Amino acid sequence: MKNEGFTITDDLQASQLQRFLNLIIDLLFIYILVLSLGTTIILVALSVGNFELSNWVENLSIVEIGFYTAIVSFLYYYSTEVYFSRTIAKLLTHTIVVNADGTKPSKRSVFIRSCCRFIPFEAFTFLRKNGLGLHDVYSKTFVVRKAKLENNKKEFLKIQEISNS
Repeated sequence: MKNEGFTITDDLQASQLQRFLNLIIDLLFIYILVLSLGTTIILVALSVGNFELSNWVENLSIVEIGFYTAIVSFLYYYSTEVYFSRTIAKLLTHTIVVNADGTKPSKRSVFIRSCCRFIPFEAFTFLRKNGLGLHDVYSKTFVVRKAKLENNKKEFLKIQEISNS
């Protein structure tokens, strides 16, 4: 649905508390995901008698663990935001990622968002005065309150309908 003329306003944006909760919840979920996938690989390797793979996973270096975690993190953010416009945390905090006109972001925008998350200390850039993180700025997206966005879009479309009649 194209919302010509509709724009995201400051009152629609998620609060810094919601953004902080999104960060903490997503990091916790990614941590659980990383541990679960590692454990699953070990269990599958042991069940098929591949002790070399099991030993390799158990003895990963800190750099390998970091690389593995980065891949899982990227895939988590990219896949959830491409398909649902929200991560698990955003689902729990009732927020959603949108373009400036309130529409779903493109795969390219989500790719940029996901890549920007690897900039050192970027995770805390939403604490600035404007409430936007670097991943929001570079991808030209916003994290907004979902219910408020839907209400404002409905009102906007009603006004458009009336003005077009």
